Amino acid sequence: MAASVLVMAVAAGCSGSPAGQGAGGGSGVPVPGGGGSLPSPPASSAPPAGGAGPARGDVLPGLVDAATARAQLASLTVAPPGTMAGYSRSRFTHWAEQGDRCDTRETVLRRDGQDVVRDAECRAVTGTWRSLYDGAVVTEAAEVDIDHIVPLAEGWRSGASAWDAARRKEFANDLRRPQLLAVSAASNRSKGDQAPDRWQPPDRSSWCQYGRAWTTVKAAYGLTATEDEKRMLGTMLDTCS
Repeated sequence: MAASVLVMAVAAGCSGSPAGQGAGGGSGVPVPGGGGSLPSPPASSAPPAGGAGPARGDVLPGLVDAATARAQLASLTVAPPGTMAGYSRSRFTHWAEQGDRCDTRETVLRRDGQDVVRDAECRAVTGTWRSLYDGAVVTEAAEVDIDHIVPLAEGWRSGASAWDAARRKEFANDLRRPQLLAVSAASNRSKGDQAPDRWQPPDRSSWCQYGRAWTTVKAAYGLTATEDEKRMLGTMLDTCS
């Protein structure tokens, strides 16, 4: 996605600040159901083939339109949350190296920020990030988190517990789908590892993108969803024009 349109922050839903990992299902900064066989996600960081270009205002890569998201939502297998037994953030390797001394976090910071300045080690120093969830604007990279749209813990209890290490690493570092987003600390920590029926972005204008993103990621990875989760995702998709 163009570096001019994204978001920011330091929360716990996915990634924390350079001081350490965030809480809940998110990924710390510098540092980030059902079983069965699942199709391996492509290694390419290009947008998914066959999809239309991003809609006006979209800031996440790989977003499908609302109609496609509704079809994906209908296809999600309904199941109660799985156990958290055996879960650890360390079982989802992140952040992965992306070349030129840059890891996934730094890649997203550059992608989602505006006028981003990096040091010799590819660490973002300054820039401007606008958080999709709450509209907050941040100019210090250390105050920006990279959120996993579908938190690692949520992924674990909806199917990722049955995956191998390579698939979990792909899930935690997926630059191809709308899974990673720079957001504000407050919104990220408020989210934690909660599904949409338990947490919604405070800025309702982001619900359309958030609902499409969550649904796309769950469908792509063959993850399950609860009835309440699907119901709230439907409500979010109803906000799409």
